[in-house]
Amino acid sequence: MVELVRQYVREQRLLQPGDRVAVAVSGGADSVALLRALVELRQELGIVLSVAHFHHGIRGAEADADRDFVRALADQLGLELHLEAGDAPAYARAHRLSLETAARDLRHAWFARLISDKQTDKIATAHTLDDQAETVLMRLVRGAGVRGLSGIFPVQEEKRLVRPLLTVTRQEVESYLKTLGQAWREDSTNQDPAHTRNRVRHQLLPMLERDFNPAIRGSLADLAETARAEADYWDQQVASALARVSRPGKPSRSGRNTSGAASRTVALDLAALTSLPLALERQVLHHVAAQLGSRLEFVHVQQLAALARGKGAGKRLALPGGLTVVRSFRELQFTSADQGDDAGGVEAVGRAQAAYKYALRVPGEARVPELHRVIHARLIEIGKQYGASYNAATLLNPERLAPELIVRNWRAGDRFFPPRTRAPKKLKELLQSGRLGKELAANERKSWPVVESAGTIVWVRGFAVPEAFAATTGHAVLIEESDLDV
Repeated sequence: MVELVRQYVREQRLLQPGDRVAVAVSGGADSVALLRALVELRQELGIVLSVAHFHHGIRGAEADADRDFVRALADQLGLELHLEAGDAPAYARAHRLSLETAARDLRHAWFARLISDKQTDKIATAHTLDDQAETVLMRLVRGAGVRGLSGIFPVQEEKRLVRPLLTVTRQEVESYLKTLGQAWREDSTNQDPAHTRNRVRHQLLPMLERDFNPAIRGSLADLAETARAEADYWDQQVASALARVSRPGKPSRSGRNTSGAASRTVALDLAALTSLPLALERQVLHHVAAQLGSRLEFVHVQQLAALARGKGAGKRLALPGGLTVVRSFRELQFTSADQGDDAGGVEAVGRAQAAYKYALRVPGEARVPELHRVIHARLIEIGKQYGASYNAATLLNPERLAPELIVRNWRAGDRFFPPRTRAPKKLKELLQSGRLGKELAANERKSWPVVESAGTIVWVRGFAVPEAFAATTGHAVLIEESDLDV
């Protein structure tokens, strides 16, 4: 295993002589193996090692034992130890995030502080080939493009993260540790089927490996490597194409661009855009939208391409993230939500940004590109899962729900029955700033998510569930949100 790490570090130029590297160690097999391998290689690589451990406040005594294990390991190896703690459950509730996303955000924020405080130069994390395969498969199932299928990158420059174990399997990790006689910790939540990754790890991948391709993990990792190289190639091609087709600033009536106030507007020359090969045209459209804060699905890119090749002027397309695209005679004009658009008399050629509706099975998840989020319906046992870290007021009784729920944006006329009230309330009134404790931007308010069961709204982001649908004991449905992978 050490030789695999050595080769990968060299090939990817992950570490340079003189680098101070903090190894993120949870206590699990992967991170312990990474630490032990880098200890063996540190003199050869010329690096200075330390250990970083973050206590997420999730698993109580089990997490305390993980911290004590890592402290003892760092002391045994004679390494400096960075310790930090956070309350991931509270952060998840406050920011309406899934527990996994909240934990990652807190952990990465601390990593950034370690670097900004000059306590280390890089953070090494222990993502393995198995993690890569799981990530690619999850994104493939959800419908990612080339960039998404690139999976986990060896280096994340902005965060100074490096991943030296991406060519090492979990089996090789455990064999290496057993050879050393090195113990590690097991995280009980890694067996919880409520987490999508655990279902992929323990159910889907073994089934594919057994019934379709014994080498599926390696194949998926190879796909990530191929997609990453192709994504880099397309980045270069897009940069070259944009120089020929883009016009920053809002166009004037004459078709010439103005500058200044419309800094969040980009116009593309229609003749130049439609002369590009179709694959490059799609990449350009996707890139421009991403620059303006919109993550597009394939169907949106197809709508844009059709708009560009259409006839006439004044047609408009509304896209996720509050992005509006208007076709003039000469240009395709992209304008982000914060700039607005006062043009009148245009023909709508797409649904309004806030209009969405997706099926949500229990357990299951719904991908909502309009929110850049995934909505999860997790089936849990009250008091036994997530370390009782969820907000009990958000738990739904599965016996009172339809087998398939609906995730959608709220609409005019919708009513919701908050607990401790005598009658349903209009959602229009509930979404006022006084109720939520913050002011919502117009697009954020219009796209606010609700979950519907057999025609009744049973969940609204930021509110406790109706008493008639609340769960107090036994099994419950927990609605959570996480970031949408791209």
